[in-house]
Amino acid sequence: MPTIDKHAKISLERTGKDYQSIHEWIDDPEKKAERHDITKIYEYGKIIEKEYGKEGLEEYIRHLHDDVKAKFEHIQHDLEKAIAETLAYFGVK
Repeated sequence: MPTIDKHAKISLERTGKDYQSIHEWIDDPEKKAERHDITKIYEYGKIIEKEYGKEGLEEYIRHLHDDVKAKFEHIQHDLEKAIAETLAYFGVK
């Protein structure tokens, strides 16, 4: 998943603002899993929108989107590697 700095850079390029505090809030190590819970988007989204406006809300959702995408790309890569290693083990290329 992208780092806080990477998320901030993406936000800056997209909006002209880095929304560093939003990214730090989402990725707070003690609450990271809870704040990445997509079933809480509505609840947390209202909090974010109240403090940062609609654009901040969009950056919060984009952060989650980018993290989900990165996580699944990592899983896909690991799966493809495991399949290739298993096929090679059994002499199939």
